[in-house]
Amino acid sequence: MSSIESALRRERVIVVAALVALTLIAWLYIWRGAGMGMTALAMTTLALFPHLTPEPMPDMVMPPITWFNVVAMWWVMMIAMMTPSAAPLVLLYGRVMRHATAQDKTAATYIPTAFLAAGYLLVWLLFSTVATALQYALQRADLISQMMLWSQSAALSAAVLAIAGLYQLSPLKHACLQHCRGPIQFLTQHMRKGNIGALLMGIEHGTWCVGCCWMLMTLLFVGGVMNLVWIALLALLVIVEKLTPSGVIAGRIVGAVLIAWSIATLAV
Repeated sequence: MSSIESALRRERVIVVAALVALTLIAWLYIWRGAGMGMTALAMTTLALFPHLTPEPMPDMVMPPITWFNVVAMWWVMMIAMMTPSAAPLVLLYGRVMRHATAQDKTAATYIPTAFLAAGYLLVWLLFSTVATALQYALQRADLISQMMLWSQSAALSAAVLAIAGLYQLSPLKHACLQHCRGPIQFLTQHMRKGNIGALLMGIEHGTWCVGCCWMLMTLLFVGGVMNLVWIALLALLVIVEKLTPSGVIAGRIVGAVLIAWSIATLAV
């Protein structure tokens, strides 16, 4: 094995280990309740129409939840859900950087790779801040449960489901998804030098991915922001859409299902 191949393997192991650790820690934080005062399992329902599910009486005094707690909850949730689908781009970028610095065997290419990942996650931090503001607004309007964080309004549920379904079928969704599905094309068109360049690439890729998935994330206001089943299903859908050959078709099928679900929500 050549020294370059050895370096590639070593740095790939470092990057993979970091991505796996980050994802697992994020999922563990969610499982433990993400600072919301109870475990995610206690905030999970299997109901298809959560607005019909009565809010349980609390059996303990809920701790005060700050704006920071909610932003952190949303961001960690996005890290858990979105990191796996971004892994191919991060790993490919690391490989490209190692080949580009083949003459410098001391160059640590996982540093710019970390900047790329950081830029990607910074965009999701911005999204999490906006989602937090929306959550507060919905809670103040009593449209979502104060404690369980799922919809209490048939109109809200139907509207979010319908808009998410229509967005799944829209040209904008398709355009954003194509950028997220093509890491080779993205690197070819947007490659920049240096750590700051890697950070900017991560921000750009993250922006496309937010454009692809933001409406799906609003579905959590229907099923429950901390509903483990909904979180896991949305994370799986993101992976299928971005990483499988049938991802585009799967996304459109989901769009049609969401529209039908919206109609059913108003009918029950």
